Amino acid sequence: MKISLITVTYNSAQTLQDTISSVAKQEYPDIEYIVVDGSSKDNTVDIIKRNESTISNWVSEPDKGMYDAMNKGINMATGDVIGILNSDDFFFDTKVLAEIAAAFNASSSPDAVIGDIVFVDDVDENKIIRRYSAKKWKPSKFAWGYMPPHPSFFVRKEFFDKLGPYKTDYKIAADYELLIRFLLKGKINWKYLPIVTTKMRLGGLSTQGFQSLVTLNKEIARGCKENQVYTNPAMIYSKYLFKPFEFIFK
Repeated sequence: MKISLITVTYNSAQTLQDTISSVAKQEYPDIEYIVVDGSSKDNTVDIIKRNESTISNWVSEPDKGMYDAMNKGINMATGDVIGILNSDDFFFDTKVLAEIAAAFNASSSPDAVIGDIVFVDDVDENKIIRRYSAKKWKPSKFAWGYMPPHPSFFVRKEFFDKLGPYKTDYKIAADYELLIRFLLKGKINWKYLPIVTTKMRLGGLSTQGFQSLVTLNKEIARGCKENQVYTNPAMIYSKYLFKPFEFIFK
């Protein structure tokens, strides 16, 4: 089973090497690694060129945003399964892709698998600040503003052809909308995998201040509406009452 990984970059020079190195260290052999760069102005492309022994295919050209770049990567992919690895994220350990492949090859043969992720300190990657688990998640929680961790979502490529790609007119929550479309509306057969797949640095488009939070929740409501899922602002914003419990304190 070939696993296609897609990393989207734009001015990602500070973190990209860690991302690529975590792919290079994977013990699973059948990996197609695709990097889609949006014409970075820093030395991101230099880093990509230095790592061509790990990267299967890459392109650097203008795009219409992160989700457009993800779709480019999906179109370039030739693997059986697709996963997204953000340019400031990295795999939790060297066995992640082997465990994901084993889950897809199991007798249950799921269409997708979902694991857990952790958020780590920007300076000390071994300092876990928050754990984001999909163990108790179920599709009915979409209406309440809860999605499973997108970086831990691996899905058979054929479902992008059947159910469609990321919607590029979303600014922040196209991943939320796609997961509703795949897991709830499309009812694909998915399996929870009790492993941590990814370390994420605190930050990202969906955590950059109050205005991003407002945009995120508006797009969550829109994604629900477009997929015939009833919700309202009170339901969506209620999740912030429980957010503090996701953080880990010594």
